[in-house]
Amino acid sequence: MKIRTLALLAAGALVTAGTLVAALPPASAAGAGCAVTYKIASSWPGGFQGDVTVKNLGDPLSSWSLGFDFPDPGQKVTQGWSATWSQSGAHVTAASMGWNGSLGTGASVGLGFTGTWTGGNPVPTAFTVNGVACTGGVVTPSTSPSISPSTSPSVSPSVSPSTSPPSPTGAAPALKVSGNKFVTGAGAEHRLYGVNRSGGEFACIQGNGIWDGPMDQSSIDAMRSWKIRTVRVPLNEECWLGTPDVPAGYGGATYQTAVKNYVNLLVQNGITPIVEMHWNYGLYTGTSSGCSDVKATCQKPMPDAQYAPAFWTGVATAFKGNDAVVLDLFNEPYPERATGDATSGWKCWRDGGTCAGIGYQVAGFQSLVNTVRATGATNVILIGGLAYSNDLSQWLTYKPSDPLNNLAAFAHIYNFNSCANTSCWNSQLAPVAAQVPLTLSEIGENDCAHGFIDGLMDWADANRVGYLGWTWNTWDCSTGPSLISNHNGTATAFGQGLKDRLAKVSN
Repeated sequence: MKIRTLALLAAGALVTAGTLVAALPPASAAGAGCAVTYKIASSWPGGFQGDVTVKNLGDPLSSWSLGFDFPDPGQKVTQGWSATWSQSGAHVTAASMGWNGSLGTGASVGLGFTGTWTGGNPVPTAFTVNGVACTGGVVTPSTSPSISPSTSPSVSPSVSPSTSPPSPTGAAPALKVSGNKFVTGAGAEHRLYGVNRSGGEFACIQGNGIWDGPMDQSSIDAMRSWKIRTVRVPLNEECWLGTPDVPAGYGGATYQTAVKNYVNLLVQNGITPIVEMHWNYGLYTGTSSGCSDVKATCQKPMPDAQYAPAFWTGVATAFKGNDAVVLDLFNEPYPERATGDATSGWKCWRDGGTCAGIGYQVAGFQSLVNTVRATGATNVILIGGLAYSNDLSQWLTYKPSDPLNNLAAFAHIYNFNSCANTSCWNSQLAPVAAQVPLTLSEIGENDCAHGFIDGLMDWADANRVGYLGWTWNTWDCSTGPSLISNHNGTATAFGQGLKDRLAKVSN
């Protein structure tokens, strides 16, 4: 989505799990208590990502503030989400935000952060909530704390879905193109229904970590409670390659490992990952420019010939042999805005090279298909169209050749796009969907409602087309848009429309 240039809170990670039951200050002379879980979700040399859950066991709270001390002086919080994070010396504080301060009896809130460490990365041993030591049980003004020790650790997940996720049915299936359908190895049709998981395209290049929020098993459980079976994972070209433009702690091997771990976790949970190059290197300041930065900090009109082949050689090599992973070559091309018309735009789209109005050498989609296949990867490849992937009018005419005939199309449809009505979908999208598999890999609206996507999903269902909502992030759904208000999977008004539909069509 082209409007995601915001410097958002970074993606998080943490440490080994442990649960503490803590006393809270009494609310209006009544009982108070809580449970705290601190968990390392992932770690790498010199860095880590952690998840924390605070569960209120006492009377309802209108706000909360979690505190703890790092045991090692080299441990530092670099960025966090779902709370206002601060650190003074060894002491860390995470204060509730406006949208998650209210915590009813038995309710939980998930939060997290990314951090760095030198020397060691031990787990904190004591926590406070609203300034009171976490000693366990429920406290009332007239009694001392009642501590109920457990014979074994009780570990709560860092994200608690509002409904229990369905049991996994096994790993995600290997997919291939058969006519205008995706099919599994058993020949069953498999449409792509799900969400985007934004973060990997921007946090690293902005120096804020690798992800935006938790990317662990608990977060996937929350997705599965929606019956999500496809997750699109936007990536940053320079972060994957570890160019000098990227902070060393967030690029290269560290970034690649985080991506591989998340993609593999999705596959293990029966969810099809779409790995996608979202932002790339190259200076473009022409029509519809998203930024004047040569670095991969915004949406450029086309992939660049300097880094894109290396990116796709690396990504394809990483996932070849696992045809459950789908490869999406580029987020939202708009070469026609630079070249001046649709014909020259489509030629640039396919052939690349020197394209009028674009100041860098372009990697056309034919060359990138060739790059992927040269690695030996047989994965399905997705390619969008012009106008930020909203125009597929000449997609079939300029479709790149693939020796494996394993190409599929995608489109992005929002209520503010040019192609945002049934007439356009019938004229531009339906002919493509009749020839190759088509997925609407970003759908959304900027009014925090779901009337537009309801009609779009009706059309997609009638035409056997898959769809993915933008985006599984806790942003403002009226400007993002976003599907969830917290990482427990609580739907926004917009997200509720997609959640309800997935309950009917997904499995």
